[in-house]
Amino acid sequence: MASCRFKPLFAIFERIFVLPPHHDIVYFARKGFSATTIWFPLAGGHWGVTGVWHVIYRFDDFLVDPERRELTRAGQSVAVEPQVFSLLVHLLENRDRAVSKDELVEAIWDGRFVSDSAISSRIKSARKALGDNGRSQKYIKTIHRHGFRFAGHSVVQENNAAPQPAVSATDAFIQDIRFCMSADGTKIANAVAGEGPPLVKTANWLNHLDFDWQSPVWRHVFSDLMQHHQLIRYDARGNGLSDWNVSDYSLARQIEDLEAVVETLELDRFPLFGVSQGCAVSAAYAAKHPDRVTKLVLLGGYATGWRVRATPLQIEENSALISLIRTGWGRDHPGFRQTFTSLFMPDAPPDNQNWFNELQRKTTSPENAAQLLDTLGDVDVREYLPSVQAPTLVLHCRGDMRVPLDAGRELASGIKNARFVMLETNNHLMPQTDPAWRKCSEAITSFLTS
Repeated sequence: MASCRFKPLFAIFERIFVLPPHHDIVYFARKGFSATTIWFPLAGGHWGVTGVWHVIYRFDDFLVDPERRELTRAGQSVAVEPQVFSLLVHLLENRDRAVSKDELVEAIWDGRFVSDSAISSRIKSARKALGDNGRSQKYIKTIHRHGFRFAGHSVVQENNAAPQPAVSATDAFIQDIRFCMSADGTKIANAVAGEGPPLVKTANWLNHLDFDWQSPVWRHVFSDLMQHHQLIRYDARGNGLSDWNVSDYSLARQIEDLEAVVETLELDRFPLFGVSQGCAVSAAYAAKHPDRVTKLVLLGGYATGWRVRATPLQIEENSALISLIRTGWGRDHPGFRQTFTSLFMPDAPPDNQNWFNELQRKTTSPENAAQLLDTLGDVDVREYLPSVQAPTLVLHCRGDMRVPLDAGRELASGIKNARFVMLETNNHLMPQTDPAWRKCSEAITSFLTS
């Protein structure tokens, strides 16, 4: 199976400009990024990049860097939610005209139904980040019956990127997204990216193949894994690009989803990487298919769900979380989702937390999230652990607030000769800035390449 084809390159780019044939150069302007990359053909069907035109916007004492997703004022960082930042960039990119609400919905929310109040809320937040308001409208002006327009002065675009050496297209993180059918008819979205021997990452709670690819929550994880492997991922049922109209989230169905991806991609033997809930699915799959799984990496996982291992108080707390999901998950105010973000990454930088807040809303519906979390409470794969034959590495964060350290110990002790690595952090999902991530990444790389 080819690791990356030229055709998928075109699918994820919004505009393609081709010079006359004798130049044999293609310019790509990727949707959602203010940069144009100059690509040219290399040997072996790969493409190389000679330079990047990096656009930065300056007005008054503000600087907006779309590539780094940073807003600064007088050199000081200004915190904004991902959607608010994307809205601001879109207005800057189209500052010569009014941008309609419909256009904003298409650009920021991918055309999904969004209420006028949600749009107004993002506009208000963007104005607030710029020290603006609805009365003065110094930077963002409301054009009656037409939408909104950026009204700031002295906007300058700068080339802030030096020419880069040629690299293959796979180094630019191009992924090929496709769909397969699980045993019960559920469509499962899966993605292949990079080159080398395959490494399969099992789906976990809150995945979105496209949004994860862009976010600082997962980007460094994928980048490190792809240093030596072709990375294969898929969205869990009820999540991301997979079918959302799902009622059965049982462990058996989740194993079937993984089996469907493996069969569709015609994978023979491969290492399996699980995170959080994905660890239980990975361990059960490895036990059922010992001929296919060469190595097993389990990060922040458990053998028994929260309802099986928890005290009565913990069961009550998780039941309350499920109720909170159903009532507050889909609201515009991120405060409800921040409750979960604080459990998954309490010590992460604000940018990571903002992305994870937004990830929750983009990934699934309130009801799907509630049903899945409720089902995960009953997971129990202890009977499978003794049958795992693949060499296994179990990693767990000492202060993990979502999955306690004891759960990781139980998982490791149930698998014969499993190696256990404890990471000194409170984060369930480690940002790139967490020193524990470097230790985690090095341990995984050493294990998979030895």
